[in-house]
Amino acid sequence: MSERRGRGEGGLYWDEQRQRYIAEVTIGYTPAGKRIVRKGSGKTKTEARAKLKQVMRDHEDGLAITSQTYSVAAAMEDWLTYGLTGRSGNTVEKYGYLVRGHIIPDLGARKLRDLSANDVDRWLAAKAAMLSSSTVRRLHECLNRAVNRAMARDKVKRNVVALCGVPQGQSGRPSKSLTLDQAKALLASAEDSPLCAYIVISLLVGARTEELRALTWDHVELDSPPAPPCIHVWRSVRAGGDTKTKKSRRTLALPLRGTDALTRHKTQQEHARQQAGEMWRDTGLVFTSSVGTALDAANVRRAFRRVAKSAGLAHTEWTPRELRHSFVSLLSDSGMRLEDIAELCGHAGTRVTEAVYRHQLRPMLLDGARAMDEIFAAPDEEDQADEEA
Repeated sequence: MSERRGRGEGGLYWDEQRQRYIAEVTIGYTPAGKRIVRKGSGKTKTEARAKLKQVMRDHEDGLAITSQTYSVAAAMEDWLTYGLTGRSGNTVEKYGYLVRGHIIPDLGARKLRDLSANDVDRWLAAKAAMLSSSTVRRLHECLNRAVNRAMARDKVKRNVVALCGVPQGQSGRPSKSLTLDQAKALLASAEDSPLCAYIVISLLVGARTEELRALTWDHVELDSPPAPPCIHVWRSVRAGGDTKTKKSRRTLALPLRGTDALTRHKTQQEHARQQAGEMWRDTGLVFTSSVGTALDAANVRRAFRRVAKSAGLAHTEWTPRELRHSFVSLLSDSGMRLEDIAELCGHAGTRVTEAVYRHQLRPMLLDGARAMDEIFAAPDEEDQADEEA
């Protein structure tokens, strides 16, 4: 006959439904007189007792009892549902794509309390072998923030993801700019395209694609002498309609070709309005679909690539945002100061303009070489200068 356990030692029994041993102990009573029980389960009696000891140690140390069944997938879904309050729909969608496309399939079935730093390191290394560095950083960020949220809600004791570094991933698709000949060919091919004015303004003025898609006719000045024609870049398709930065809110004068393109575009849009009739949606936007609705990024990308193909470019390798890159490079190649170009682009300084947007330029400073040529003039040049004197 087995020896009876003493008071406070708890109990151990087999749970037929769960097919596991359950060790439990009463640690007190609620004000209503209900027992407060702590349990540990395992496939063997020893495992069940060990789990109960761990639970009791946490209790004695004043720690919350972490969930035994809460998974990484549950933590990620909770973060997507409740942890992105106030973010735009596009941002939530992008995070959802990363979480459901990469994190949940690989780590989702793992119990969050069992997730180790080694697990995260191995997973990030595998992702770095196939994804760009920026994508790997975003995956780490998503997992880290979800586990932080779970830790704040007593689902796990600590965040092992914060202990892991982010490995270097693959090189992303490099941005590039059009040469002058390519730019001329693109503008010529765009003449018959509904996207003509969009391409002309993007290339010749340097506005961002999200700024042009949000541009309204109220912010376009085509005939306002003595001031030159211009556009007021005060909005974007970002959440809240704000531009990327405060510096991005700017007024840009239109070159002659840009003024002509927008004037023709306004006439064409009025014709489209008459053709659409009651189907027309009066959004006030400059660049719209055939029924007046706003364009999304995919609309612009498809139309742009058709123009690029007709211009003889490798159309799958070019995107609308590279028109802005071309704007910067062509201006700098023509001799314009980098500070002035940064002002036109709405950059807070020249660092981004220099590092990201300037591609086909000769990256050298000529002033020093010219000065040294004057200081150390060749002997025959000095003689010639003396004779002329």
